[in-house]
Amino acid sequence: MAACFCCFRCCWAGTGFQHVPLKELPSVALDTGHMGNDVVIVKAGRRICGTGAALANAPIVQDKAYFEMKIQSTGVWGIGLATRKANLNIVPMGCDVESCVLREDGSVYQNNQLLHKLGVAINEGDVIGMTYDHIELQLYLNGQSLQCPISGIKGTVYPVFYVDEGAILDVQFSEFYHPPPQGFDKIMFEQSLL
Repeated sequence: MAACFCCFRCCWAGTGFQHVPLKELPSVALDTGHMGNDVVIVKAGRRICGTGAALANAPIVQDKAYFEMKIQSTGVWGIGLATRKANLNIVPMGCDVESCVLREDGSVYQNNQLLHKLGVAINEGDVIGMTYDHIELQLYLNGQSLQCPISGIKGTVYPVFYVDEGAILDVQFSEFYHPPPQGFDKIMFEQSLL
């Protein structure tokens, strides 16, 4: 037994096993480098409050992506997709071609055009999910599809969230409140797709 331990100790001392540290992939979170001037991001990039918008730190590059947010406190808020050209200091978003968002009143806007008006109320504690497959953006309320596909979104897009008037949102890019629809998965960084 002592000989076995000695051999094991020698291997770890550099004569045998070579420890190669694995490169830890970054996690998707709200991006403090791409947020409005009066936005506050806390909880390791998972909560947004203050006034303005923030993009996620990863674009949607895979074929089928899913992300969520939970409304912790009501006010003015929005969730959707935006390019890096979007003005993150102006709320509500959806007023130009750079963003497409679901607003707190249940309306979906892009380029200052009303695309959909949901027939359900969205309340504090509700979870909004979104799927995007580079063809359609789909919305979910507490795990149920809202059946309002949005198409025509172009360019490299990022999840975007905005708040004002006391709204607080918790965002999820993994460890979801509700399972993603079949075929959809968490947003991945491009190098993790290889």
